[in-house]
Amino acid sequence: MSYGGSSTEGWRLAGAWTGRVLNGGRPGNPPVQQVTKIELIINLRTAKGLGLTVPITLLGRADEVIE
Repeated sequence: MSYGGSSTEGWRLAGAWTGRVLNGGRPGNPPVQQVTKIELIINLRTAKGLGLTVPITLLGRADEVIE
C-alpha cells in the first residue's frame, strides 16, 4: 500500500515552476508548494504473495488497485 501525495500533481507543479523560470522568474526564490491530492494505492499481487488479505472496504476507498 502507498498513501501519499499524487506524483502526477507533483510533476505538474514542477513543470509550472519551470515554466515560470523560463519566462523570467527568479529561480533562487521558489514558492513553497505542496501537493494537495492524496492517493491510496494498493498492490493486491504483492499482498497475496505475502499472504495478506485486504478488506473490501479498503479496496473500495483506494484510488488505484494493482492486480
